Amino acid sequence: MTQKERDRLVVLKKAEQRLITQRQAAEELSLSERHVRRLLVKLKREGDKAVIHGLRSRPSNHKLSPELREKAVRILSQAVYRGFGPTLAAEYLAKKHKVRIGREALRKLMMGAGLWRGKRRTLEAVHTWRQRRGSRGELVQWDTSDHDWLEGRGEKLYLIHMIDDASSELTGRFVYADSTAENMLLLWSYLERNGRPVTFYTDKASLFQTARKHRRDRPGEEVDAVEMPPTQIGRALRELGVSWIPAHSPQAKGRVERSFSTAQDRLVKGLRVAGVTTLKQANRYLEEEFLPWWNQHLTVLPANPADAHRPLGPEHDLASALSHVETRQVGNDYTLHYQGCLYQIARGDVRPGLRGATVRVEARLDGSLAVRFQQHWLNIEPIEPRPKAAPAPKAAPRKPPSSGVPDAWRAAHQRMSQAKSLPMWQAAAINRTRTRQTMD
Repeated sequence: MTQKERDRLVVLKKAEQRLITQRQAAEELSLSERHVRRLLVKLKREGDKAVIHGLRSRPSNHKLSPELREKAVRILSQAVYRGFGPTLAAEYLAKKHKVRIGREALRKLMMGAGLWRGKRRTLEAVHTWRQRRGSRGELVQWDTSDHDWLEGRGEKLYLIHMIDDASSELTGRFVYADSTAENMLLLWSYLERNGRPVTFYTDKASLFQTARKHRRDRPGEEVDAVEMPPTQIGRALRELGVSWIPAHSPQAKGRVERSFSTAQDRLVKGLRVAGVTTLKQANRYLEEEFLPWWNQHLTVLPANPADAHRPLGPEHDLASALSHVETRQVGNDYTLHYQGCLYQIARGDVRPGLRGATVRVEARLDGSLAVRFQQHWLNIEPIEPRPKAAPAPKAAPRKPPSSGVPDAWRAAHQRMSQAKSLPMWQAAAINRTRTRQTMD
């Protein structure tokens, strides 16, 4: 008998002996008068053990049966559920196998079977969290993760995330490469679904920022950096009226980093259970399973119910803004060069000032090419480049003028000049005793 039960027995005996009223006993025990009367009847019938709970030393009505425990352990021991935690394992048992076990009961069961190891709690450093933005669409964090999402079952994939800072609403897409075109496609989808946010918050990757060039011709002297032109995504955000903030560290954009941490656990295991091996299957699972689960369970209500997203107007041409833009100069014959090809501007689109002017060339995401001069779109057609003029034949080398000397004499002179002379030691050894001393 516990001390609490002893104290209750003392109060009940006082009430039984009419030392206190039943109302006073009920107030002292924090029970109703009806329950006190019920306990007094039980006290007369069973004695002091009336205050002991009837289920003492009996198995709980909610205790898992040995068959259910064995079935759960057998399912979670499969290779496909490797690394599952108690929370995720409980969800999959209920969803796929119709086995409903509480998270804490399953945690103890998995620890007993060696399928899960509990984590020791440690004292963490106190960190002051940045307050969320007040409204949805006020700030959207944007990043890419190159985790091994398919665990070697297919090609390497990248996951692009856009998460709202105020509500944690998530948008994502699997791609083959973290390129400008793939990021623009996700941006297009986000803008059509939600409108234009106020600000995007990203890292300083080359997709979003061109590195500033510093002059090196004056070492040791502080020289202002040369401002570089924006990247294609930076230019597109400016045209759409969306501001951009660079993060100075991964911790600064912690919300999107933590979303990748969750995805690298739950999403990887979900893709494994679903048997996903291709990009198309991965995006289907992401759209139909993971993102709905995230936006249903992990989002919060913004402090301000007003939506900060701004609608797309007729002046916001997504196909034009979300493209690869370059400039070209129009030739005197109303042609322009782009990517090694020659294009002719249609005769009906020729306007005053077009010859020699600079036009905007847009390589659209759908593969088409668009050219704009001021506010006018120009129709162009590829043409064959003009053949280059054949180089002029080289003139034959001119012979030196003749000196009038016969060829035989010239050849004899060359042989004499090319003849080898005697070495000095041989010339000194010649016997000159029989030669005349004087010349005639």
